[in-house]
Amino acid sequence: MAKNGPKEKIGVPLLHQGKVRDVYDLDQQLLIVASDRISAFDYVLGSAIPDKGKILHALSMFWFDMFQGTVPNHLITGDFEQFPTKLKQYEYLRGRSMLVKRAKRIDIECIVRGYLAGSGWKEYQKSGTVCGIKLPDGLKESSKLPEVIFTPSTKEEGGKHDENISFEKAAEIAGRDAAEKIRVLSLLLYKKASGYAESKGVIIADTKFEFGVYEGKVILIDEILTPDSSRFWEKDKYEEGRSQDSLDKQYVRDYLESIKWNKQPPVPSLPEDVIKNTRSKYADAYEKITGKRYR
Repeated sequence: MAKNGPKEKIGVPLLHQGKVRDVYDLDQQLLIVASDRISAFDYVLGSAIPDKGKILHALSMFWFDMFQGTVPNHLITGDFEQFPTKLKQYEYLRGRSMLVKRAKRIDIECIVRGYLAGSGWKEYQKSGTVCGIKLPDGLKESSKLPEVIFTPSTKEEGGKHDENISFEKAAEIAGRDAAEKIRVLSLLLYKKASGYAESKGVIIADTKFEFGVYEGKVILIDEILTPDSSRFWEKDKYEEGRSQDSLDKQYVRDYLESIKWNKQPPVPSLPEDVIKNTRSKYADAYEKITGKRYR
């Protein structure tokens, strides 16, 4: 079980606890609750980020609404007022949870990259590739890629590291037809979202999507395009050739690198200023992308 468990016990069976989300069994449906936990380097940290779950939820709802008619998804409702009566007694759920269709998850992390950053930049420096895909010579840190690339990884549980894999390996895991489908959908979603976000002053450098199968069709599941699952850069501060001041979880990773944490237990807690700044970055990402104030 992840550290910093559910803030409030919900009177339905807990099906799964991830690093950030708690999934409850409602028979034909699932209840997914976004907690305030934050993870980095495959560990849940010792500090929560106030309102983080609500910000992730609100931003996912925004994108699900935008993508209506583009890609089918698992969302039934994210509106607490429309929840079953038995859940209404749990005020904690308001603004951080959604009822979803019970899809069979495709065990592939669908990572889409439009810029050279993070592990991709490290690999490129060594081999001129990202996840085995050959890129042109002469690219710099944070360079925009000549074209958007799909770089899948395995989806591991229990603290294991996700592993970058080739598209052929993804096809072995998910089946050729499903792998082709999720690649097409991932690229479609990224291009639509990044074009919109850039018009709002935010560069989506990379992101990840997850998909499942429901009634024989591939649908979008989990969260989408949040500061937990994406790199968000401010367009007016973007400069090729250096790391960017991001509006996402990279800020926390950078702090953990700065204190030389060996990425093994015991897991550190975050100082108050890092907690405060992280919340501010997440809220800023939400406000810039949606055009709405976050309290």
